[in-house]
Amino acid sequence: MTSGRVSSAAVRRSPGAPSGEPGEADVPPEPVVTPGRPSWWLLLGALVVTAGITVDLLSRGVLERLDLEVSEVVSAWDLRNSPAYWPVWAVTQIGGRGTILIVLTALVGWLCVRRRTVAPLVRVLTALALLTVVVYAFKFGTGRTAPAYPGSFFHRDGASYPSGHVANAVLMWGVARWQAVEYRLGAGVQRALWWLSIVGPAATGIAMVSLDFHWVTDAVVGAAVGVLLLGVVHALDALVMSRWASARAGRPAA
Repeated sequence: MTSGRVSSAAVRRSPGAPSGEPGEADVPPEPVVTPGRPSWWLLLGALVVTAGITVDLLSRGVLERLDLEVSEVVSAWDLRNSPAYWPVWAVTQIGGRGTILIVLTALVGWLCVRRRTVAPLVRVLTALALLTVVVYAFKFGTGRTAPAYPGSFFHRDGASYPSGHVANAVLMWGVARWQAVEYRLGAGVQRALWWLSIVGPAATGIAMVSLDFHWVTDAVVGAAVGVLLLGVVHALDALVMSRWASARAGRPAA
């Protein structure tokens, strides 16, 4: 009976808590969802999608014609001038940087203080830096105009490709989910961030296209770029950031 109680207490103890008895294993509770690190085949697929769509659009291929056809249908809905505008616009903010940073500020601040680690903060700052540099490099490099223009064009005033909101939703909700799982937050928090990391980018992309803010390919490549950047942040964490002694403090045992 005594040994059973000791084992149960060891499982319930939060990571990093001191052991109550000699030889007692400090085993963190199991996560309820996966941390969401992109697999190699998903990263490869995202790379192929990004490169393939970019080449097709720059060569004025079939995907540009598909974008124009979808935009024509969406424009006929005229959601921008309907009562549905504000509810649909609110959905786009699932991928808004302001919305996500509010959640991440609370999450990261709590983890940094309670677990005495800077790892979550370093990951978020790295993700933000990569997102800003890569997405705007694409936007200014391709110069694609938004559907508000009478057609799809590529010139210096264009900044539609890819969708920063969708890339932001994939990357930053992915990072938030990762932290919730690694630091064994409550099951409800883990599941909520899992849903946001999966449904959030899809809902954001659909809403942006429905309001004719972005082309379909903008949303698709935004998602692919977000996946690639999430993989890069995971790789950098494993190779560099997690080797810092100060960053590793308070992390659960592998």
